[in-house]
Amino acid sequence: MKPIADAISRVAQSRYPHPFKFYLVHEAQPNAFATPAGNVYVVDSMLHFAKNTEQLAGTLCHEVSHTIHRDSVTLAKANRHITEREVAAAVLLGPTKAELIAIFLLGHLHSLGYSRDAESKADVTGSDICAEAGYNPWGLVWLFRDFENAKLKTPPQLLSDHPANNTCVSTLEKHFKDNPGTFSKFDSDPKSATPFSVPVDAPVVFLPPALQTPMK
Repeated sequence: MKPIADAISRVAQSRYPHPFKFYLVHEAQPNAFATPAGNVYVVDSMLHFAKNTEQLAGTLCHEVSHTIHRDSVTLAKANRHITEREVAAAVLLGPTKAELIAIFLLGHLHSLGYSRDAESKADVTGSDICAEAGYNPWGLVWLFRDFENAKLKTPPQLLSDHPANNTCVSTLEKHFKDNPGTFSKFDSDPKSATPFSVPVDAPVVFLPPALQTPMK
C-alpha cells in the first residue's frame, strides 16, 4: 500500500496543510475512512476485497479528497457530541499509536456518515488525484460495482452515505467524458487492471474492542 500512498501524497499534499499519514487498521468489514490532520485509515480486509491496484488507489484518493475538503472537520462540528475543542485536539495529534487511539476516542469519526454531496465531490476529486498520480481512475467505478455485487449486509463507510451505485458510476463517467484531456487515456475495462498482493507481514494497528464502533 505504501508505494500507492506515496504517489498519491506527492500529488495531493500541496492541497492540504498537514502531511498525509496512512494507517492499516484491523476490522472485519472492508472499509476506509479519514480523520482530521491528514490521517487516512484502510481496514486490512479492504486489501483482500480490492481486486487490483486501481481499486485500492481509488479508495485512498477518495479518502484523501474528504480530507482536502475538510469533510471530517465539518462532520465533527455538526455532531452534537463532538466539540470545537475536540476537533482542534484531533488536528494537533500526531501519528503515534496512543494518539491514533485518541483520535478514535474523539467522537469515533469513522462511524459517522458524510452527506451524499460530500461523497460525490470526494469521488470526483479522488478521480482527478488518481489520474494525476498515474493510477487509472476507473478503479473506483470497478470498486463500486464489486461492492454492489458482493451484497454486503452492512455497507462500508466508503459507500454508506453514497448515492446509489448507478448514480456514483454515472457521475464519474460523465466527469471522465467531460474531461477527455485527463481521462481518455485510461482504459475502462477492468481486465486492464494491475493485480496486487497483500504482504503477510504488513503492520496492522489492532483497535481494542471498546474502540471499534459499529458501521452504519
